[in-house]
Amino acid sequence: MDIGMIGLGRMGANMAERLARNGHRVHGFDPVEAAREAAAERGIVAADSLAALVAQLPSPRAVWLMVPAGAIVDDTIAALQPLLAAGDIVVDGGNSRYQDSMRRAESLAAAGVHYIDCGTSGGVWGLQEGYSLMIGGDEAAIETLRPIFASLAPAADKGWGRVGASGAGHFAKMVHNGIEYGLMQAYAEGFAIMQHKRDFGFDLHQVAEIWRTGSVVRSWLLDLTADALRKNPGMDGIAPWVSDSGEGRWTVAEAIALDVPAPVITLSLLERLRSRDDDSFADKLLSAMRNEFGGHPVKKDGPD
Repeated sequence: MDIGMIGLGRMGANMAERLARNGHRVHGFDPVEAAREAAAERGIVAADSLAALVAQLPSPRAVWLMVPAGAIVDDTIAALQPLLAAGDIVVDGGNSRYQDSMRRAESLAAAGVHYIDCGTSGGVWGLQEGYSLMIGGDEAAIETLRPIFASLAPAADKGWGRVGASGAGHFAKMVHNGIEYGLMQAYAEGFAIMQHKRDFGFDLHQVAEIWRTGSVVRSWLLDLTADALRKNPGMDGIAPWVSDSGEGRWTVAEAIALDVPAPVITLSLLERLRSRDDDSFADKLLSAMRNEFGGHPVKKDGPD
């Protein structure tokens, strides 16, 4: 098939190359010239503008967006819409909020253009391993792109599928990322407990390798953890600051709105927020409270 890939960063360029390797003709656009040049070296037909990209595609056209969630998606769709015609398909493969995807689908439908929201998981390993794709939108439009989804997924019949109407794909990806927060936090806490048990002198990489085979906690995430511990056992040079992409926050907000208890995901999000406070007023106040009610000693700040 012919498909246009808009956004040729790490994810977009890798996805475009995987499609090209599987025999698809991929047309790519990125506002950064160096990204277009690098993509051309990977078998992508580069275009220097959105108009040029659309002009290269046969009708009905299919364009895939791999751009940051938020206003950039809306701006890109606004620039694309006058160039598209009824029957064309726009796929948003980024981490958009599902309500935004529902709004965009409704807006494009008025012009006869299909909007598909595709939650995409796989990161930098997707080129080699394939991507997990959670897809929302019109069933017939999704079926039209079956060869594309089948090529991106780890296997033609596994790792991808339509999960519901418009918005469902990004909702499923949102929950996926919330679960990811909880899993990562559990691994991090468990290894931290062992790291603090100094008298046993645990080799954390060794433990991770043991768990990778036969253990009930084995996973791809554990594989990556083991690799990180092999490269840097003491996590030297890494600041204790954990960012979040926003999807964990959305998951917690939806859990509250739906009256669904999600304590693990919620606390894992709060721990990420906590990691960013390197001068915690709350912790200082807690220490002062203990001193006030129980006379517990307060550890002084500074070199002494």
